Amino acid sequence: MSVLIKGGTVVNAELSLRADVICDGGLITAVGADLDAPSDATVIDAGGQYVMPGGIDPHTHMQLPFMGTVASEDFETGTTAGLAGGTTMIIDFVIPGPQQNIMEAYKQWREWAEKSVSDYSFHVAITWWDDSVHDDMGTLVRDHGVNSFKHFMAYKGAIMADDEILVNSFARSLELGAIPTVHAENGELVFRLQKELFEKGITGPEGHPLSRPPECEGEAANRAIRIAEVLKVPLYVVHNSCRQSLEAITRARNEGQRVFGEVLAGHLLIDDSIYRHKDFEVAAAHVMSPPFRSSEHQDALWKGLQSGNLQTTATDHCCFCADQKAAGKDDFRLIPNGTGGVENRMEVLWHHGVSTGKLTMNEFVKVTSTNAAQIFNVYPRKGSIAVGADADIVVWDPQATKTISTKTDHQNVDYNIFEGMEVTGCPSYTISQGKVVYADGELNVERGAGRYVDRPPFAPFYDALKKQAQLAEPVAVKR
Repeated sequence: MSVLIKGGTVVNAELSLRADVICDGGLITAVGADLDAPSDATVIDAGGQYVMPGGIDPHTHMQLPFMGTVASEDFETGTTAGLAGGTTMIIDFVIPGPQQNIMEAYKQWREWAEKSVSDYSFHVAITWWDDSVHDDMGTLVRDHGVNSFKHFMAYKGAIMADDEILVNSFARSLELGAIPTVHAENGELVFRLQKELFEKGITGPEGHPLSRPPECEGEAANRAIRIAEVLKVPLYVVHNSCRQSLEAITRARNEGQRVFGEVLAGHLLIDDSIYRHKDFEVAAAHVMSPPFRSSEHQDALWKGLQSGNLQTTATDHCCFCADQKAAGKDDFRLIPNGTGGVENRMEVLWHHGVSTGKLTMNEFVKVTSTNAAQIFNVYPRKGSIAVGADADIVVWDPQATKTISTKTDHQNVDYNIFEGMEVTGCPSYTISQGKVVYADGELNVERGAGRYVDRPPFAPFYDALKKQAQLAEPVAVKR
């Protein structure tokens, strides 16, 4: 079955033009003016609307076992919610437990993800180190299309990667043509501050941001960046929430280092006053790490997006319902960390970014889709409206309005961090693999239709970096 999207304006990262788009066999087969489609084609009237690459959320945690419970959103419900919001691909995380075999964890996540309704891929976390981890990283890159490895610099006593792990894994990533990513928070400082605050009688959600100040994030981001600088490996810093981490990234980029930064929609729009809400359930619903910050940091993050020092937007979608959050009723350290957002990322960014003049339409496409596709090496298959690309498309109605609410959204969680926010600019149609899966508020998805997307390594680029690193090594002088 073919699909003809007629009369819209195609918006790519590099340009916009009035054009029709034909999808057939899961691919975009034509982009141009006044196209004719087969007689049995589904025709979408996109007059007055924008035709953009489907969103890529490079940071989600569906069905994650964490802090004594499991995230309420599984791969079927989470990818369904994503499609309703214009996101056609997620990159989730395989997170092995301490000493757990890396390949065993990878196979378990692949099994969980088989029920996805849209395309997906995986970063793999490195939570410990020995020769088997070194070897398994090679297997993942060579045989399973993994080209990124995650490192949690927080969560002491659980999945925290110390400097030894960072150095070993970063160096191995360079050998393999993969990119290391980091959750940048100083886990030792966080652990100490949590203990001190609790002992002082601060037990509620307000203790969460106090125990994870911006300085903890800035220090960790800078440390990871400098380790990457010495090893000459590119680096991707996830969910930057504060000015300090952004400054570390900006400084490194100005020095010529290849560092990429991600920001969450929530960190751009929500401030830390929410943790002092009188209702525990509301405050706890917003507990995530890094926490939401004060308005000065939101201003800085928007400028980071505008300047290009932050390249991608994500959600860190990791949902826990009120009964799960209640585990930390008397101890903020026990509140499961995580919030939602995969359904709302694109519409809140359009409303607060494009509609306010902070971002152009083309920049919106860059930060919601194209940059992630390029950084994680699936471009132009993803992130582009072009002949031969996957037919993952969102038709965007800039005049459509809605009020975000758990009563109408599709996320499997009982609270929305954007609850009550009125937005203008929403998807009218979402197309995944050439099929119309969302149309005017109605979903038509198929369990298991999502495909695992291989992401090849960056071999030629990394070969040059390795050669550069070898040339920089000191030469022994004979005496």
